[in-house]
Amino acid sequence: MKTLLRPTSFKRIAFFFSIDLFLSLITLYLAYELRFNFEIPKEFLGSFWLTYIVLVGAKLFFFFVLKNYFIIWRFFSFYDAKNIVKAHIGAYAFFVLFYLAFKDEFALFPRSVIVIDFFLSLIFIGATRVIKRIALEGQGGQSLKRTVVVGTSSKTSTIIQSALKREIDYYPVAIMATQGDEVMTHAYINNVKVYDSTSLERIIKEKSITAVILTEKLPQEELRKLVDTLNRLGVMEIKQVRILGSDYEKLEDLSIEDLLARHPKDLDTETIQAFIQNKDVLITGAGGSIGSEIARQCQKFGAASLTLVDNSEYNLYQIGEQLEHAVLKLVSVTDKKALEEIFEASKPHIVIHAAAYKHVPLCESNQEAAVFNNVLGSKNVIDTSIEHGVKKVVIISTDKAVRPTNVMGATKRVIELYANNVDAKETEIVAVRFGNVLGSSGSVIPKFKQQIEAGIPVTVTHPDITRYFMLIPEACQLVLQAAAIAKGGELFILDMGEPIKIADLAKQMIRLYGKEDEIDIIYTGLRPGEKLYEELLMDESEQKTKYSSIFIAQPTHYDITKLTEHIHQLLEAKEKISALQAIVPEYIRNN
Repeated sequence: MKTLLRPTSFKRIAFFFSIDLFLSLITLYLAYELRFNFEIPKEFLGSFWLTYIVLVGAKLFFFFVLKNYFIIWRFFSFYDAKNIVKAHIGAYAFFVLFYLAFKDEFALFPRSVIVIDFFLSLIFIGATRVIKRIALEGQGGQSLKRTVVVGTSSKTSTIIQSALKREIDYYPVAIMATQGDEVMTHAYINNVKVYDSTSLERIIKEKSITAVILTEKLPQEELRKLVDTLNRLGVMEIKQVRILGSDYEKLEDLSIEDLLARHPKDLDTETIQAFIQNKDVLITGAGGSIGSEIARQCQKFGAASLTLVDNSEYNLYQIGEQLEHAVLKLVSVTDKKALEEIFEASKPHIVIHAAAYKHVPLCESNQEAAVFNNVLGSKNVIDTSIEHGVKKVVIISTDKAVRPTNVMGATKRVIELYANNVDAKETEIVAVRFGNVLGSSGSVIPKFKQQIEAGIPVTVTHPDITRYFMLIPEACQLVLQAAAIAKGGELFILDMGEPIKIADLAKQMIRLYGKEDEIDIIYTGLRPGEKLYEELLMDESEQKTKYSSIFIAQPTHYDITKLTEHIHQLLEAKEKISALQAIVPEYIRNN
């Protein structure tokens, strides 16, 4: 019974069709009654049925042409009311022409009836479209938003059906085909017209659009242009269909991560799976943004076992809840004895070292801790891996290691040098360098979100500061892909695309929240050790790999005996800056 009563496009059209046939009969008869003061002479009714057939046929035709039967009737709007007026003008103009052409068929025809019927029909038929809307608003019903659906995938039909079933408070009035769609424009999906992408601005203005729903993943450049156009036209509500599981979808706000995400076209999941599958993997810093995603990817690609090491109890607990078969070790990488016991027990084939202090200002104000954790901890992981014959070690590095201006970047450069020059014996050691990942702990995006949601000014250090960005899952997959093709001794560099101005990022986030008139941007000045521009390459002599997103930097030779001695001096030194500069001469302070 519930299925029988469920609204469908066919039932809606059948309802309108039937009600219009009935109301047209009522209004025409009432027009006769009014014309003759409710005493119609029988001789004037001779042409009644011919008049009715011609008029109702013309009305139904124009209603179909102007898509009046394709409106979800609870969403009837002023735009649709104008189309009903147009349909009536067209229908009654046709009747006049028909009457003039076949005048002899209309014996004793009262012509004023047509004028009266025109207004009666407009009132009665229009009322059927608005009465439910009025009833819903009187009951405090949902605020219905006139919407453009972008894309012509199967999700498009689902969205329209959801609107029909009153599951969402959006009213799809148009569908915009994307550049890759093969569906012909001017076609219809669930009675909603498909337009080409060049019609978007006109559709938004003509149909009073207040929301947009994306049903497809658009290429990055196309998505950015679309959002810029929507923002310019005042459409601030942009939703996308997010798939959760095999048979469940929901609408979510378009996020800044979606706008900035760079989707590498050369992800080779088969190579990654061959590298990870049936291997015992140990991950340090496994509770952090990068480490936890690498742990999830390793499980996805079939690792035989996962040993997760972190010195944060809460972070380790969180990732442990997601990966229930993983072995959790609450240990700092600076504790070499504890590391040796873990390696002895787990006997890993692959070690991925993601543990590090990464926050630039905190490392600047806590130089001893930064050097101790980032340099000694990383050296411990590398040395222990070599001692235990680990097949491959992957060191996570950063763009801040290139011509560093801060302690954090300098410590990461020290470890790049150590990984590149240490006597690795049978162990293949590689480092992978990349920029910021979207949404990581301590990144600007969560901070901007908090400020915008709190309604306070967004703070940016400098109007010209730029950073590279990549999604965490894609960055981690590229790390594993680089490690899979490594032979040992390489410093891999991930192509992060074009750098993005942080000020532009802040403006875009404010626009996405629809708070351009409420929230300002305040420039606070560069923080200690902070660069205006980050770099990924030391020079232009990098080598290409078979993947366009992965490059190899030229190796930097450093006598390992001297480097080991200099690292020992660094760990013992009270003045860390000069000791770091002795190892990394390109390290120049910016304040």
